[in-house]
Amino acid sequence: MRCLVVLLAFLALSQGAGVTRIPLHKGKSLRKSLKERGLLEDFLRTHQTAFSRKYCHHGEVASEPLINYLDSQYFGKLHIGTPPQEFTVVFDTGSSDFWVPSIFCQSDACRNHRRFDPSKSSTFQNMGKPLAIQYSVGSMQGVLGYDTVTVSNIVDPHQTVGLSTQEPGDIFTHSEFDGVLGLAYPSLGSEYSVPVFDNMMSQGLVAQDLFSIYLSRSAQGSMLTLGAVDPSYYSGTLHWVPVTVQDYWQFTMDSVTIDGVVVACNGGCQAILDTGTSLLAGPSSDILNIHLAIGATQDQYGQFDIDCGRLSIMPTVVFEINGRKYPLPPSAYTNQDQGFCTSGFQGDSGSQRWILGDVFIREYYSVFDRAHNRVGLAKAV
Repeated sequence: MRCLVVLLAFLALSQGAGVTRIPLHKGKSLRKSLKERGLLEDFLRTHQTAFSRKYCHHGEVASEPLINYLDSQYFGKLHIGTPPQEFTVVFDTGSSDFWVPSIFCQSDACRNHRRFDPSKSSTFQNMGKPLAIQYSVGSMQGVLGYDTVTVSNIVDPHQTVGLSTQEPGDIFTHSEFDGVLGLAYPSLGSEYSVPVFDNMMSQGLVAQDLFSIYLSRSAQGSMLTLGAVDPSYYSGTLHWVPVTVQDYWQFTMDSVTIDGVVVACNGGCQAILDTGTSLLAGPSSDILNIHLAIGATQDQYGQFDIDCGRLSIMPTVVFEINGRKYPLPPSAYTNQDQGFCTSGFQGDSGSQRWILGDVFIREYYSVFDRAHNRVGLAKAV
């Protein structure tokens, strides 16, 4: 019914391009005037499909539960092919490609995980194109194909799928997940790869062109919601931040303060919201300032330790973004494991860009809005 209202309202405002302006008598509905002139049925039959496609979303909302493994990896299930083969993947807002291990890969990392067998899928098509991805840690090489990918209740046909043939090193060998599904912009992806969410949007499979993420501190309870915002996962109001560069989910951060004093990002800096990074990373000099301010000390391995007994008196670190303050209390930026406490901040000498990873996202429910190129943040419950 909402689609029909939009369709008829458009008719009253438009002319040309095959749409006739219908004069209306005062008090008479547009529908009645069309019906009296014998135009309603013909018009709807001719134009409703096109207008409905433009103005109405018939897509779905999908809720995909995520598993939290030791606060370092969040991953969920999906299926590839016909009949479906099941895999676990990290839903990563810091990359754009989608890949899983394949039977063509003999690396230790592949043998330790589920491997996709294209010969057992009636819907698989080989693209014959190579795929190579270098992450900040770890890499993979493989080939691209097309197949049907199912995430929760959304069936995504003709989706590009990377099939790894090599996963060198040890990074992926002991991971709890099989592959990676990138949720960043297409420009960040490989040449022949179409990101999964872009394919869903282009086919009208999602109710809205956005997705949202809640990361829990417990093993269960985290959630990826495709096509909607779920108010049950946050309190207060969502605040929107415009994306500045459309590759990562990148935006401008105003400053980082402790007790009202700027300790990092003085004068503004660029940051990205990245579910695929477990810590919160920034330029090494800025992170060192934060560590000095919170009283963290560096051990022989370069890791910064925190005295667990001092948590109650340690300061809150405040991130100001688009004029709003997002505080991280000690309980949020400290990793606690069997009586040992370490810092959730990590220095990166090779970049001036901040990475607000899981340490930040656990505190703030995050919405990634492709329709308006913005991110939304609200206090997670």
